[in-house]
Amino acid sequence: MTATPAAAAHVPLRLPPEDREFSPFTGWTRAHWEATADGLLTAARRFATPGGARLDLPGRPSRTGVRSDGLEGYARTFLAAAFRVAGARGADPHGFLQQYADGLAAGTRTPGRDDAESWPPVLDHTVYGQPMVESASVALGLRLTRPWLWDRLDDAVRDRAEEWLRGALRHVPAPNNWYLFPLTVAGFLESVGRGDEATRRAIRRGLELLEGWYAGEGWYADGDGRAFDHYNGWALHLYPLLHARLAGESAESERLGARLRAHLDGFALLFDGNGAPLHFGRSLTYRFAVNSAVALGALTGHTPLAPGVSRRLLSGCTRYFLDRGALGRDGVLTLGWHGPHEATLQDYSGPASPYWASKGLLPLLVPEDDPLWTAREEAAPSEGPPRALALPSAGLLIQTGGYGGPVRLHNHGSDHVPPHEGESAHAEDPLYARLAYSTRTGPTASGNVPDNHLAVEVPGPHGTPVRSARLRIRPLGAASEPGGAWGWAASWHTPVFPSGGPMVPGLRVQSVTYVRGGLELRVHRVVGAPPGTRVRLTGWATGEPEEGAAVETAAGPETTAGGLHGLYGWDEETPVLLRAPQGTAFTRWARVPALTGDAEGTALFAALATLTAPYGSRRGTASAARTGPRGKGVGGGGGDGSGGGGRAGRSLRSRPAALRRRRLPRRPLERRRHGHPRRLRRGHRRGDHLRRANADALIPYATPVSPRCPPRPGGARPPSAGRCPTPRSSCARSRSPARPPPRWRRAPAGSWPGTPDPPRPCRA
Repeated sequence: MTATPAAAAHVPLRLPPEDREFSPFTGWTRAHWEATADGLLTAARRFATPGGARLDLPGRPSRTGVRSDGLEGYARTFLAAAFRVAGARGADPHGFLQQYADGLAAGTRTPGRDDAESWPPVLDHTVYGQPMVESASVALGLRLTRPWLWDRLDDAVRDRAEEWLRGALRHVPAPNNWYLFPLTVAGFLESVGRGDEATRRAIRRGLELLEGWYAGEGWYADGDGRAFDHYNGWALHLYPLLHARLAGESAESERLGARLRAHLDGFALLFDGNGAPLHFGRSLTYRFAVNSAVALGALTGHTPLAPGVSRRLLSGCTRYFLDRGALGRDGVLTLGWHGPHEATLQDYSGPASPYWASKGLLPLLVPEDDPLWTAREEAAPSEGPPRALALPSAGLLIQTGGYGGPVRLHNHGSDHVPPHEGESAHAEDPLYARLAYSTRTGPTASGNVPDNHLAVEVPGPHGTPVRSARLRIRPLGAASEPGGAWGWAASWHTPVFPSGGPMVPGLRVQSVTYVRGGLELRVHRVVGAPPGTRVRLTGWATGEPEEGAAVETAAGPETTAGGLHGLYGWDEETPVLLRAPQGTAFTRWARVPALTGDAEGTALFAALATLTAPYGSRRGTASAARTGPRGKGVGGGGGDGSGGGGRAGRSLRSRPAALRRRRLPRRPLERRRHGHPRRLRRGHRRGDHLRRANADALIPYATPVSPRCPPRPGGARPPSAGRCPTPRSSCARSRSPARPPPRWRRAPAGSWPGTPDPPRPCRA
């Protein structure tokens, strides 16, 4: 009997113990994935109607209404159950399929009736068309579980289900990825011997449109415009390639699989070392549905990633959200990013919308003896050295921070403006209009100061200054050095002012971003600016982590710092900090650095931007430090689903090889007073090479420091002085024959390269 929602209480996700030997970065195995699917389904099923046809989850309703939201709850959780049972070759210890079979019979008995069980009919997208979206999940779930569900249904139930599903073939989808929903429904009907001309036409039409949306380098636009986002993975690659695989169409699988492989070449870089995917585009409340492309590559074999890398990305991403409040106390996925977050949502988001994340459980379809589950985890692509990768077809530039740091995407080609619509400043979408996005920051909400934005400010009709918006983006090109040392992307746009604002003929903004290492050089050329024009450039929005979502690391809470420095054309080199009280998906309250300057006619502006994280918050957590492999610090990984990380006292030898290469260079030895060796290099202080490698004071750096001798009475000894004046009887090192491993700390804020360090005690 279905539990009543009134009995809702705290429902923890019960996971097996971590395996840090086999999965050194995340600790997860296939058993964790199965337990996650079971926990999500068990918690959601508690809100099912008596007949099981709808799952009326708690929360605000979507624009399509409560009944449609209940169907959404059924369809999306059914997809998770299908992955779980089909991946276990029919094993269903919790009896999920019988519950969904009962729900299918009840929901299709009288479609459209206003009662507790009946599903709304599938109609055009303009008439509350959300059921068309859910028809694809129902069809795909039935196709995957056919031997254990569909083949055991009564003929009457099968006929009713077919009639309801055919509504997707008779009505008009939205002009984007929605055309793949009829394709998925048609593929299922043909697989069970119920195909006809209508099903063949739906498949043909979907594949024809897909060809027109393909831009190159593995990226599809979501419709006829230039919307490049996460729908590439969880829709535009997923549905057609999975259909081709299930239908046994090898030629089509190879053609679409080659595109998926090209897509993963760049997309795999968009996962942070802590497991986070890129916060960019709409429908982000689907969270770990971004796993779809990586999982589909592992399932079909069309992937450039090693099995251990794929599992590290998949497990790290899923664990990232589960560790940061994605589940409420009742075990149900919340509407937001980490936890609840209103600005992340769209008006079509309802309480069951987050269960599109079920697509992120696609790895369960991969057999348990596949290398995806048997190979040892390997580091993520973003955990290597800093890298830049341009995607000219999409107008995007990827920049990794290196060694598990933040990943950035510079946007010079993706917008959310349909080609048949005009540009309106009120339609500006923060999830597409910004100059850059990252895995550690989210765009500020509408109504707050926009982050990563260049605004042109002109006098309004009543003398009040009016700022422009960035909507339709026209790419000018993008390229990167083959080794990833540097990259650039450029675009132009017409500044759009609010309705009733000024019309400025000839006004245009040309922008280029050049990246190298952790630096971003942003150059903007304003053309056709009238007298009295002002320009404002903002940087990354950062602040304190969301309450309950912060993960403690060896360096403290997981935080991110953004910098902005004026180089040319600005009133001041140092930015002012503006407030964004509504915060972002990562912070409850944010600050945004801003530079301003005058423009008239043609004006040029240049600035340097950075986004950094303390070393300890890049990789592991404090909790993981206590449970690393072989009991050694955080040698294996962080409890946030990230890579290794560490607490103080961890030796350099236990760090990943890529990080061990950052040790101090070997230098001539000199004996100190007490016989302790010290490496010297003429004209250099210890740690200077790290600061010079960063090449910018805005980047916090990590410097290894050894335990210090007690300070000399009367003040600290400058590091350039002679012998250590501390008596041997007072020296802590003389009482400890074994040299302890170095401690790692973040260098003092504001330390500029090439400037003297403050006086400090001598180093032992």
